[in-house]
Amino acid sequence: MGRSANEKQNGVLLTHGDDDLPSVTVDDYNIELRSSDGFLGDKANKYAFQEKLEAWRKRVRKGGTDPLGKTPTGDLSKKEVDALLVGDDKEAAALVMGAVHDFAGELAAVLDKLLRQKSWKNTERVVVGGGFRERVVGELAIAHAMVLLKAKGIKIELTPVVHRPDEAGLIGAVHLIPSWMLKGHKAILAIDIGGTNIRVGIVETCLKEDANLSKAKVWKSDIWRHADDKPSRTTAIERLISMIERLIAKADKADLTPAPVIGVACPGLIDADGSIVRGGQNLPGGNWESEHFNLPAAIREAIPQIGEDETFVIMHNDAVVQGLSQVPFMQDVSGWGVLTIGTGLGNAHFTNRRERDAD
Repeated sequence: MGRSANEKQNGVLLTHGDDDLPSVTVDDYNIELRSSDGFLGDKANKYAFQEKLEAWRKRVRKGGTDPLGKTPTGDLSKKEVDALLVGDDKEAAALVMGAVHDFAGELAAVLDKLLRQKSWKNTERVVVGGGFRERVVGELAIAHAMVLLKAKGIKIELTPVVHRPDEAGLIGAVHLIPSWMLKGHKAILAIDIGGTNIRVGIVETCLKEDANLSKAKVWKSDIWRHADDKPSRTTAIERLISMIERLIAKADKADLTPAPVIGVACPGLIDADGSIVRGGQNLPGGNWESEHFNLPAAIREAIPQIGEDETFVIMHNDAVVQGLSQVPFMQDVSGWGVLTIGTGLGNAHFTNRRERDAD
C-alpha cells in the first residue's frame, strides 16, 4: 500500500501516534484501567449510564409505578431523558438524577485512578468531551463528579470541551502538524472514526485571525452513522473515501484551497506506521487491527493527490485529537488531561510546549 506511514515532509520525519507534537507533549493516552470486575472505562461510558438508569427503574418498580412509563430504557432518546430533568414530573426527574449520581461516582472513580498514574501527575485541569458531554445528564454528571473529587480533597478542575464534541474531534487535527505545513492554505481535511459514526470535515485554520489556531472551525462536515448499517470494513472504507472526495470538491468550488493534508482520529493505540495495535474492536466491520491493513495507507492510495500535491495522512488516537482542539484554551496551565465519554471512555494527558513550531 505504498510507502511507509512514517511520513517524510521536506526532510522532516512525522509519525503516526507521535508523543512529540507541535504544541504539546502527549504524556500518555488510551490507558486501560482495570478493577476486580473488568475495565473501569466500561463503567463510565454512554452505555453505562443507560444501565444505571435501567437499574433505578427496576428498583422503583418494586415499590410502585415507574414514572418513566413502559418505554424500554434503550428506546428512550437522549432528548427525552434530558427533558425529564427539567419537566413537571419531579419523580421522573429524581429517578434520572439517581442514575446521574451513580454515573458521576463511576466517573469520579476513573478520574481518581487516572490522577494516580505517573503520567497524570501534576494535572491541573481535565476537559471532558465525547457525545455524552453534550447532554444535560452528561453536564450534570461532570459537575457532580468534580464535587465528589473535591469532597475527597482532590484539587482538580473539570470542564466540558469548548467546541461541540463532534467538531472538536475534527478541529484537533490541525494541531497534529507543524504550522509550516498549513502556510498558503486555508483549510485541511479531518476524519473522526468512532464506534457509532464516521465524520469527515473541512476545517478552516483561520490562521490570519489567530496564529495559535484558536479560531479554527469546521466549515462543512459529513456524518455517517455506520452502526445502523453494520457494513464490512471494505464497505466502510469505500464510504469514507466517497465522503472525502465530496468534501474536497466542495472546498475547491468555494476556493478554500485545502492543504494536501488529512488528519485522522481513530480509537485505540496507534503505532508509528499507522497500524492500530489494539482498541479498534468497535470499528465497523472489525479486523482493523490486522497486520494486513493500514488505514492511512488505504486513504493515501485512494486519494493520492489533493490539488497538485501528494496527499499526506497523519493519524492519532481519537481522545488525543479531541483533546488537541483545546490547546489554545489551556495555555494557563502546564499539565492537563482529556476524557471522552462515548461508545468507550477515551483518555489522554498533555504537557504544554510553550512555543508552537514557527518554521
